[in-house]
Amino acid sequence: MACFRRRPHYDEDYHNHHQHHQHHHHHHARRHPLHTFSTTFFLFCAFILFLLVALSLPIIKPIYLLTINAIPVANQPVTSIGTELRFGVWGFCVTSALNPPTLLTNSGDCVGPRLGYTISPDILALIGNANLLTVILKGLTVLLVLHPVAAGLAFLTFFLILCTCCISPFVLWILSLLVGIVTAIVSSVVLAADLALVIVARSKVKDVTLGTFTVSFGNGVWMMVAAVALIWLCVILLSVRVSTVLTSQSRKYDDRY
Repeated sequence: MACFRRRPHYDEDYHNHHQHHQHHHHHHARRHPLHTFSTTFFLFCAFILFLLVALSLPIIKPIYLLTINAIPVANQPVTSIGTELRFGVWGFCVTSALNPPTLLTNSGDCVGPRLGYTISPDILALIGNANLLTVILKGLTVLLVLHPVAAGLAFLTFFLILCTCCISPFVLWILSLLVGIVTAIVSSVVLAADLALVIVARSKVKDVTLGTFTVSFGNGVWMMVAAVALIWLCVILLSVRVSTVLTSQSRKYDDRY
């Protein structure tokens, strides 16, 4: 009879534990939508930045990876010879003091968009120094492939997180984390290539032109810095989410057995 009298106490403990477990899951359920929204928002922003850089000059002329400016000579008359080169992923534009680029426009003579470069004699005449192009264009060939790949991987991660709303969230969160890590690594390599392109071009151009040109980072490089930072932030958020999911699954297993 003592066994039967203690059973209600056992049922009450189990009921209290079950209610606490449900409250714990309800607390996480309220927090997860905000977590999912923030991760999705950051990934979308990173994808847009990657896409804009991948479609940089001459497709989107205000966005470029690096610029080469001629150092002006005192009392030199203004001519149509190119004094500024802006390089994007798919080409470059040459402008002179007669048609300088602005923040949102570039009315210079452009090459591209195309896969690889064929420099016309007219463009070479505007530049006045063909060795400048040889230095830069070799590095741009690699970037032609890497930038669209980074944009595509960012979109894939973004799409997978959107799918967690309706299809097997547990599996998709883990898959999103794995793809996110790959995206972060690839985008970091792309950023390193962008930085190396400008740094190497800066030293090479100085050797080729005897210091008559300066090389500067374009706004596309800083957009890549922001995008890569957002991607790594998303990897951290995804890691926290996957850890939470695994902990939840483990607790469900413990409660069952």
